[in-house]
Amino acid sequence: MSSDPKTPSAQKIEQKTNFVRRIPEGDERHREVCADCGFINYENPKIVVGSVVTWGDKILMCRRAINPRKGHWTLPAGFLELHETPEAGAAREAWEEARAQIEIDHLLAIYTIPRISQVQLMYRAKLTSDKIEPGPESLDVGLFRFDDIPWDDLAFPSVRWALHHYVKTRNLHDFAPFTNPEGETGDF
Repeated sequence: MSSDPKTPSAQKIEQKTNFVRRIPEGDERHREVCADCGFINYENPKIVVGSVVTWGDKILMCRRAINPRKGHWTLPAGFLELHETPEAGAAREAWEEARAQIEIDHLLAIYTIPRISQVQLMYRAKLTSDKIEPGPESLDVGLFRFDDIPWDDLAFPSVRWALHHYVKTRNLHDFAPFTNPEGETGDF
């Protein structure tokens, strides 16, 4: 019997991969490449999914309980999980952040935030009930008329974009998804 109490799977986890930064054959960018086997560890943008959720003429907002931008107001949104559709992810985020049950209506916008390598898919959605409460990632949640939104306390530029794009489409059934406003990159 071995004196090492670690299981084979624990030993496997401790193995270090010998990654080096280089340009793989047939590529043009530096990548992390395993010097032993040639595996390329592609680093790709993160996908964020969320929604502008309404109840009548009010919009659901969540005050963040986590960083970044803890204490600031946002729309229910977060990272897409593996094996999840964007629509299911947006509905899950509404539940996690505001205990809100929603119905997705339409893709509102596709935003890109190059500085943090994010692609954001924002939907229009409606609450199926006005029962909301803070989830573990929210300090507070509320339903706000557009003019009453805490504009000076929004967490991210894309929240402002989505709210303004929602207003432009709230009475439309068909429209092309919006993108970043001209010249906007998501920097504060």
